[in-house]
Amino acid sequence: MGRAVGIDLGTTNSCMAVAEGSEIVVIPSGEGLRVMPSVVGFTAKGERLVGLVAKRQAITNPRNTISSVKRLMGRKYDEVISERLNVAYEIKPNDRGDAMVKVFDREYSPPEISAMILQRMKARAEEFLGDQVTEAVITVPAYFNEVQREATKAAGRIAGFEVKRVLNEPTAAALAFMEPSERKRLAVYDLGGGTFDISILQVVNGIFEVKATSGNTHLGGDDFDARLVDWILKEFQNTQGLDLSRDPVSLQRIREAAERAKCELSTTLEAAINLPFIASDESGPRHLEMNLTRGLIESLIEDLVRMTSEPCEKALADAGLKPEDIDHVLLVGGSTRIPLVRKTVEDIFRQKPAHSVNPDEVVGIGAAVEAAVLAGTRKDLVLLDVTPLTLGVETLGGVMAPIVERNTPIPIKRSRLFSTAVDNQQVVSIHVLQGERELAEGNRSLGRFELVGIPPAKRGTPRIEVSFEIDANGILSVSAKDAVTGRAQGMRVNSSGGLSEEEIRKLMQEAEANAELDRTRMKLVEARNAADQVIYDAGKVLETAMKKLDRESWEDLDNALVGLRQVRDGSDRTRIAKETARTSDLVSQVARLLEVLDKSAPSGGGGAPGESSGDGNIYVLEEDPDAD
Repeated sequence: MGRAVGIDLGTTNSCMAVAEGSEIVVIPSGEGLRVMPSVVGFTAKGERLVGLVAKRQAITNPRNTISSVKRLMGRKYDEVISERLNVAYEIKPNDRGDAMVKVFDREYSPPEISAMILQRMKARAEEFLGDQVTEAVITVPAYFNEVQREATKAAGRIAGFEVKRVLNEPTAAALAFMEPSERKRLAVYDLGGGTFDISILQVVNGIFEVKATSGNTHLGGDDFDARLVDWILKEFQNTQGLDLSRDPVSLQRIREAAERAKCELSTTLEAAINLPFIASDESGPRHLEMNLTRGLIESLIEDLVRMTSEPCEKALADAGLKPEDIDHVLLVGGSTRIPLVRKTVEDIFRQKPAHSVNPDEVVGIGAAVEAAVLAGTRKDLVLLDVTPLTLGVETLGGVMAPIVERNTPIPIKRSRLFSTAVDNQQVVSIHVLQGERELAEGNRSLGRFELVGIPPAKRGTPRIEVSFEIDANGILSVSAKDAVTGRAQGMRVNSSGGLSEEEIRKLMQEAEANAELDRTRMKLVEARNAADQVIYDAGKVLETAMKKLDRESWEDLDNALVGLRQVRDGSDRTRIAKETARTSDLVSQVARLLEVLDKSAPSGGGGAPGESSGDGNIYVLEEDPDAD
């Protein structure tokens, strides 16, 4: 039987954890980090890169490097294009109007790109645990709608996971932060790269009950970065007279520099951006050099941060609580490191937020806790979540009739009776909606289906029962039944977010077929990384050896280093590994010769203690401890 992991599929970074006995262990990315950048890159050679290696090549390959794909999950092209996303790749509509990512001559759906990230995480987990990983709990923003949740679940399926639960991120954070034995009220303020959520929870005797949730799925650190990028572009154009916004490579360099500066300004008051040769014209190369202050970035993002206040107040009101009723405020997401954000949270809840957990890892850890609960290995807690948005159907006059109100505990099944709008009507159209607006057009359409064969009768006579059923994942099924004939029809919200069930199965097969290619590719990357380390070590040792040893002692190492550099960028992993091992052995041999030489040399040298410098033959060994 395979293992189960918890995954925080983040906008900027993703984190994975597993229960090992009573402990939760974060599974490192295998690239020297505990989190993995949520980035996928495609090269001209047809290679697919995931994680840190994809992020590193983004500057030279911005159009074919996909980041922040979470903001496209389960969304229409018209919705996405109205926002100014801070990305360089091309977004296109498919024939259903869904947002797609275009890379070279192929279009990818957002769940497909997310599946590539999840597939890499699955392979890494299996490598780390030495066991097959088949199940996962995957987190989503609490304010994700039904289509976005289903799109996330589809991504997990494509990657080869059995998705045991789609869990709200703030709820996962609470599971990681709170002890089941505590009796507390907790506010989880989750501001990540692309989304914002606020959830109010109550913990009593091991029962984690979500009282209310609210948020904004179009607000996050990416928006802060976009504001800073715009400012940098305008300043450069004002001072240098050049517009860099149409140069993909320059723009990507500025994006990365802006993100680094934003992070630096969370701990310092000033940060510098230095990008040499950012552009050129008839007068020669141009360099971008700017000093940024914390005050500047706070002025640029102040209104965005202030937008988080209203959802917090709304969640408190829905929970029937006041700020002083909250025992702890937990910060989640990398953007909560920004001092202005922390001050805003303190102003809203009138207390300092907790700093005892890593905001980048807490959601993944909580997902692993829930995975342990579902696997039956942990029995000391129960999770009661809520649906974040109101669900209903369109009625006469384009009005939405609510059936399940927002913040209703799930799982739940709820029904409401409807009737026909005209005489002798034999078909009714059920238009399923999600949102808080009274008019149907102001809400998100989740789908339509028809109930046919209704006996002719005067309007208002037939009795049609419409039922909404939401499972523990927040996944919705809708049915309609005629009380007279017993005829019924139903739908489940499109599980694809842009993919049919047949397309999902095809992509699952492709992912499985490509899994071995991906593993081979990652082994090649690892071999190149090992070669890079040996090349670095050899260069340092050789530099010293050339000064202190005769040529015969270091010539073999010099030749081996030349050979390793020649094969390092090739695709023959075996040859790279062989040359790496040979060069590494020679590095050790030369290093030992240098060590022996150092030990046999007279103590001191070049003015060091024990060597005559010509100006005297004594030196101060140490200060006299009894001297004044």
